[in-house]
Amino acid sequence: MLKRSDFKPAWWLSNRHLQTIVPNILRPQPDLAIRRERIELPDGDFVDADWVAGGRVDAPIVILLHGLEGSIKSRYAGWMLKKLSDAGYRAVIMHSRSCSGEINRLPQSYHSGQTRDFEFFFKLLKEREPDAPLAAIGYSLSGNAILKWLADNPQQDLLVTGVAVSVPFDLKACSEFINRGFSKVYQAHLMLKMKKTARAKRHLFEQEGLEPDIASLRTFRQFDNALTAPLHGFADADDYYARCSSRPLVRHIGTPTLIIHAKDDPFMSPATPPTDDMLADAVTLELAEGGGHVGFVGGRWPWQPRYYLEERIPAYLREHLPL
Repeated sequence: MLKRSDFKPAWWLSNRHLQTIVPNILRPQPDLAIRRERIELPDGDFVDADWVAGGRVDAPIVILLHGLEGSIKSRYAGWMLKKLSDAGYRAVIMHSRSCSGEINRLPQSYHSGQTRDFEFFFKLLKEREPDAPLAAIGYSLSGNAILKWLADNPQQDLLVTGVAVSVPFDLKACSEFINRGFSKVYQAHLMLKMKKTARAKRHLFEQEGLEPDIASLRTFRQFDNALTAPLHGFADADDYYARCSSRPLVRHIGTPTLIIHAKDDPFMSPATPPTDDMLADAVTLELAEGGGHVGFVGGRWPWQPRYYLEERIPAYLREHLPL
């Protein structure tokens, strides 16, 4: 079901770039007490999960999955973890490979369609606590991945519900849109981080017979052609984009799922989200006129901002994971 979101952008953050930049770069980080857990993966690699300390030991668990080059240090992640914990949930973020501050062991890493790592984590949690309800929130890249996983597993019984925010539903279209105009700034910012990680893993790429000219990579498409595709079994970037985009898959989701998206997301065109006829009955897409990319800041005055995602998502979760 496609619904018009009731979110209204703050007048003092009136365009998509301010909505995207201010809360994700200028907002202070929350003070969190964290317990880190290392998860050893079946292929010999690892991911790190950070649990927010405190809360009831029998409370439902909400797993946060960050976006491209994100981590617990990302403002949207840290603050959501705090709000979830304050609400009474057990909140945890599972870092993608190489995103927790330590380079992973294998040449392979993560991408918009890589679902096996968080599926392993979901299963691990369910084995530990079979009666604990689980939910997952995926942002941006991980929003696409969680939608793909839910579509590939329409009868899954690991998650009670899923939430996806600011999803790049059509990876090819997004790779083209973010390479235009001011959106290139976001691409350049993320590429700096991606290339830094790639340089640290150059010796691992060489083991796979890859010797990319990392310095010459300027765009997501170039990076995906040079590294993402060959490392993860795709013929090229186009093959990767076609096989991992969630837009054509959301019709197959059988789990109650909420998607929150803004038409003015600077990472993609307004035509990117799926239309109403493409959505499964279990999926609700709340589409806002404004909000930017993982922004959604409202409020009457700059000194009294309201962070919509931190209100809407816990409210939605309370409907499916009562405390």
